[in-house]
Amino acid sequence: MSQSSHLAQLERKHRALDDELRNELAHAARNEARIASIKRQKLVLKDQITRLRTGKSHENRQLH
Repeated sequence: MSQSSHLAQLERKHRALDDELRNELAHAARNEARIASIKRQKLVLKDQITRLRTGKSHENRQLH
């Protein structure tokens, strides 16, 4: 898989999670655990997208 197609796939997954989160937040009886899980998944995808766009690998990141 090329980097651009992988990036597009990650962005599609991120948008799908956005939709899922909006739907979950719209319910009167919110599932807070599910909302937290979706947000965590979105953050992981966002990190992967950022790494691909900047060309940085996970190993090259510095932890502060």
